[in-house]
Amino acid sequence: MMELAGRTVMVTGASGGIGEPLCAALIAAGARVLAVGRNEGRLRRLAQHLPAGALSWVAADVATDEGRAQVVRAAAAANPMPSVLVLAHAQGAFGLFADQSPEDMARLVQTNLVAPMLLVHALLPVLGTHAPASVVVVGSTFGSLAFPGFAAYSASKSGLRGLTEALAREYADTPLRFQYLSPRATRTPFNTPAVDALNAELKTASDAPADVARHLVRAIERGTARMQIGWPEKLFARLNGLLPGLVDRSLRSRLPAVRKHARRSPLSTTEHVPHEAQPR
Repeated sequence: MMELAGRTVMVTGASGGIGEPLCAALIAAGARVLAVGRNEGRLRRLAQHLPAGALSWVAADVATDEGRAQVVRAAAAANPMPSVLVLAHAQGAFGLFADQSPEDMARLVQTNLVAPMLLVHALLPVLGTHAPASVVVVGSTFGSLAFPGFAAYSASKSGLRGLTEALAREYADTPLRFQYLSPRATRTPFNTPAVDALNAELKTASDAPADVARHLVRAIERGTARMQIGWPEKLFARLNGLLPGLVDRSLRSRLPAVRKHARRSPLSTTEHVPHEAQPR
C-alpha cells in the first residue's frame, strides 16, 4: 500500500476530462497535487474549488519540448517533490483512418505516446528521490482492444501500454513502480456528439468521472499494476489477448454503426482524457 498523505502527486491532463475529480480525489486521500494542463483558466478555477494550498498548477503543453521543460522545473521546485506522476492527458480522434490527415495522426502519436515517454524520462531523477515512487498511466480499453474508427488512437494507447509494461519489468527490483490503469467510456464534455451517438447505438455503458477517479486513486494506493475498469470491457480485453478471432467477428457486426457515426465526426479532439465508444 502507498500512503498518499503528505505526498505530492503530479497530474497531467488536469484541466480536462476527469482531471478535476481526479485531483479532488487525490486531495481527499491526503495528497498535495501539482496540476498540469494547457488551459490556464481552467487550472485557476480548479484551484479555487479545492482546499486552499492543496493544489498548485503549471500551464504547459507536454507535447512540446518547452512545455515538458516547464513541468520538470515545476516538479523540481515543489516541496516535497512529486513521488507520483499520473499521466492523464491525451488527444482523442474518432474517424475513419483513410479520412485522417498525416498531420493529425502525427500530432496524436506525439501527444499520446512520445510526450509521456519523454516526460517520464525527464522526471526519473525527481521520482528517484523517493521510495516508493510511482508512474501511473491512465490508459484506455483501446490499448488492449483496438477498435474500428479509433485506429490511430488505439495504436498510440497500445504503444503506451507496452511502454508501461516494459518499464515495470525494467524497474521491478527498484522502489519505482509503473501502473497502467484503463477507464472505459466516461461521461464528460470531451465526447463529441458523434461518439455519444455511437455509444448510444451500441448501448455502451459509461461511468461518471467521479467514480472513475475513485477507482484510480484506490488503484494507486494499492499499487495495482494493471486495471481495466468496467464489465464487459474487462472480458473483451482479455478475450482479445486469448482469442482475437472471436473479437474480430464480434466487432465486424458493429462496422456499419462505426462508419455511419465516424463520417459525421470531427476527426480530432484535443485536451484531456479521451472517452471513447466501448464494445459490449
